[in-house]
Amino acid sequence: MYYVIYDLEFNQKSNASEDYNNINFSKFNNDTNIPLIPFEIIQIGAIKLDNNFQEVSTFNSLVKPTLYKTIHPYVENLTKITCDKVSSCKNFINVHKAFLEFIGDDDVLLCVWGVGDIKELYRNLGFYNLSTSYISKYIDIQKYASKYLKAPKNSRIGLRNAVEILNIPIYGEFHDALNDAYYTSEIFKRIYNKYMKPETYVPLPSKRTTEPKEVIDTEALLKQFEKMYNRELTKDEKSMIKVAYMMGKTKQFLK
Repeated sequence: MYYVIYDLEFNQKSNASEDYNNINFSKFNNDTNIPLIPFEIIQIGAIKLDNNFQEVSTFNSLVKPTLYKTIHPYVENLTKITCDKVSSCKNFINVHKAFLEFIGDDDVLLCVWGVGDIKELYRNLGFYNLSTSYISKYIDIQKYASKYLKAPKNSRIGLRNAVEILNIPIYGEFHDALNDAYYTSEIFKRIYNKYMKPETYVPLPSKRTTEPKEVIDTEALLKQFEKMYNRELTKDEKSMIKVAYMMGKTKQFLK
């Protein structure tokens, strides 16, 4: 048994004017109506441990973004990842392929700090029409660390707080995928017990796409009546037409 503790860093839409009209979505997924992923993976970091919790290997790669090509200022400030750093990197499909090779074909269990990284990896894989089967089982180390460190009920302890409480040496910045994977692996080593069982990730069904709300052009409606009768409508007539329209819309007089 091997454990792969991984962490992700994400980018997001940087401004309202950023759009994706020039992207050929069909080359990523057969369904051209798929929703855009809200968080695009721009770094994958991972630590592989053997069944004795000894480090076997590490993985670290930045990802050239396809959707959100401008790094959001908040993301840049938090992660220190810049547009220059990712501009010459491989895209997600190629980085993910290398990540799968790192995981290997042996019996492997994925571990994460919070289910968020499972959720967003699942979304990104779905966007590119890649298999999600290997991420169905996972251990949420944050959940167990929160219990172990007696976090308040219905709350989750943060990674930095857990590291500090457990006296784990801090050698690198947080919000770097490889560093965070390392810290998570060190927490895992310290709190592991036989009762830590893998969970099955079941994604929530996509929300049904709703049709745009229809808004009646009242002014145009009234002008059409004036055109039909070749005269201006009185105030009472305008009011009557509006009421009649609403009655029809709400189907009050259906037989």
